Amino acid sequence: MSRKLIFLDIDGTLTSPGSNVPPQSALEAIRRAQAAGHKVVLCTGRNLDMLSPLLAYGFDGAVASGGGYVVYGNEVLYDCPMTEDQRLLAMDLLAQQGVFRTIEAKDATYGDEGMADFLGAVSGGNSELVRWRKALEDDLNIQPMSRYDGRPIYKIVFMCAGADQLKPAREALEREFCFLVQDISGANYINGELINRKFDKGTGVRLVARALGVDLADTIGFGDSMNDLEMIRTVGTSVCMANGSPTLKAHSTMICPAVDEDGLARGFAQLGLTE
Repeated sequence: MSRKLIFLDIDGTLTSPGSNVPPQSALEAIRRAQAAGHKVVLCTGRNLDMLSPLLAYGFDGAVASGGGYVVYGNEVLYDCPMTEDQRLLAMDLLAQQGVFRTIEAKDATYGDEGMADFLGAVSGGNSELVRWRKALEDDLNIQPMSRYDGRPIYKIVFMCAGADQLKPAREALEREFCFLVQDISGANYINGELINRKFDKGTGVRLVARALGVDLADTIGFGDSMNDLEMIRTVGTSVCMANGSPTLKAHSTMICPAVDEDGLARGFAQLGLTE
C-alpha cells in the first residue's frame, strides 16, 4: 500500500482521557506502522507542554493547541498565538459572566481558581472534561491564573452552566474565533474551546502533508470528540473511536473499537497499517 500520514488525537483516542501512557497494543501498532514506512503525528488540543510526555514514544511530529502550533521533527511549521487585545477582551467578557477559563500557552497552562469544584459538581462528560478533571486531580502542572505572566496564549478552554453565559463573548469575538462546544448528551454544563479562525486541526493536517509532499488522499485521522471535526473532514480516511461523539461518528469513514478496547491497534490493523 502507499505510505500514509497518520494523525492521532490523544485524549479518548490514543490514551484514556488525561493519561500520558498509551495502551501497549497502541504503541506496538504505531511502531509497526512506522517500520512499514508510515508517519505518525499527534493532532491534539493539548499544548506542547501537556503533550510533551508522549513525544518520548517517538512520534514524528505534532499538531498542538488545536492547530495553533505545528511541528514536524525539529522544524516548526506554524506558530499563531492570539493577540494581546484578543486575549484581554475574551478573558474579560468570559469572567464577567462567571465562565471558568483555562488558558494555554505553548509551554504552560493556567486555570481559574474554583474550576475543580465546578467540575466536581457537574454530571456527565466527554474525553475533554475527563482530561481536565484528571489533570486537576493529579496536579498535572495547571497553574493558578494568578501566576499567569503574560506569555502568548493559543487557546482558551471555557466551562460554564449555560450557553447564555457565552453570549457577550460570542457577540464580540465570533468573527475571529470559533466557539467549539463539545457534544455531550444530557450534561448539566457546557465545556468547549475558543479557537482562532486562522487555524484548526484540519489546517494542521494540511501543513504537515504539504511539508512532506503527501497527498491528502493518503492521510488518515483518528479522533473521538468535536474538536477533532476539522481533522476528520480534512483527512482522506477518517476514524472515530466507539467511545466518541455521535456527531463525529456521522462524519467519519469508519468507527473502530473504544480506546480501552485496543481500539487504535484494531483500527490500524483494519486499515492495513501494521502489515
